[in-house]
Amino acid sequence: MVLMRHVPFLKAVLMYSLTAFGGPQGHFSMMLKTFVHRRRDLSQEELVEYNAFCQLLPGASSTQVVTLIGYKRGGIPLAVLTLLIWILPACILMGGLSFLVRYFDSQSAKSNLFRYIAPMTIGFLAYASMMAFRMSIHNTITRVIMVMTGALTFAFFKAPWMIPLLIIVGGFVTNLSDRRIPQVHEKPQKIKWSNIWLFLVVFALAGLLSEQARKQDWPNRRPINLFENTYRFGSLVFGGGQMLVAMMYEQFVIRPESDKVVRENPNVVKINRDEFYTGAGMVRAIPGPVFSIASFMGGIAMSDRGTGWQVAGCIIGAVAIFLPSLFLVLFFFPIWNNLKKYAVVFRALEGINATVVGILIASCVYMLKDISLHEWTEHGFMNVMVIAGTWALLLYSKLPSPVIVGICLLLGYIA
Repeated sequence: MVLMRHVPFLKAVLMYSLTAFGGPQGHFSMMLKTFVHRRRDLSQEELVEYNAFCQLLPGASSTQVVTLIGYKRGGIPLAVLTLLIWILPACILMGGLSFLVRYFDSQSAKSNLFRYIAPMTIGFLAYASMMAFRMSIHNTITRVIMVMTGALTFAFFKAPWMIPLLIIVGGFVTNLSDRRIPQVHEKPQKIKWSNIWLFLVVFALAGLLSEQARKQDWPNRRPINLFENTYRFGSLVFGGGQMLVAMMYEQFVIRPESDKVVRENPNVVKINRDEFYTGAGMVRAIPGPVFSIASFMGGIAMSDRGTGWQVAGCIIGAVAIFLPSLFLVLFFFPIWNNLKKYAVVFRALEGINATVVGILIASCVYMLKDISLHEWTEHGFMNVMVIAGTWALLLYSKLPSPVIVGICLLLGYIA
């Protein structure tokens, strides 16, 4: 009964989830309008602080901010309800798309309609790379980190350990000097790290079970591997949905094609390149979190096992990608005021952000290289125009992302 008084707030969250286009930047402006100016659930200063705090955490930042607004109003129960209402519309739409792509009238119709989705995705990624560069690259050390990260990511794109390693190294390197961000004289209190135990337990158990399933080749190992892969993404990804797309591309498309994986782990979770691009493109045409792409990828990964397993794959993808964000934001927020006193956190974030820029640029170049020679021969001029046009529309126009996606679909249909 206590939650009944929060029904108007939950209705506002539902309406927000159905109209929140434009990624984290668009989400923030809509949160300001909905929850600050219209409903006054929190102050503008609080919303800005929540947003800054969530940028320090891996995971879906806009999802974490919405969850914190619910937490402020009604504690953990309302925070969980807020999260569910926020993610369900997008996850249902993306999960449904994983069924839809298998039921086009003909392969040629599907191929034509989504012909320019791959170059459009590269255009989105190029725009995100440029925006991230403007925000994060301001001095020599961040430039060096960006260049080195980009080169190493491109060279070792098929190595699953490379991206997490580079993120850790980037945060370490910018802590080698305290001149840019010195530690304040006020001594911070000791942080009780025991609050994070549940997040770490799930992370460890998922990893152990996934590895055992792989080594012993369990008959139904794929859902376990899918959960572990996706939970790991949600636990480690900095840089938002664009970075998640890059990590999924490496894990589900590129890595399964490597000779070592084909030889040693033929039953690895893998996704067809064209279907990946379809999901990566269409997720920008729907409202809600870009992280809902995990529902699509989970469904596609399980689609060869029948409808029941495909639905399970959609659910596994959605749960695994958002669960770390929930754990992290609810466990770390109570110690946020103390955490702000640690300059090491902000110095690490400087290096992490520079690393993200390098990874985004390398992913953009790798996806560009991955368009087949046949595609360049047949549609090379249009591919270049779609990449450049998508980037230019995002940069210079006020067209929302769904309109840009619609234009690219129409081009594929009529070209």
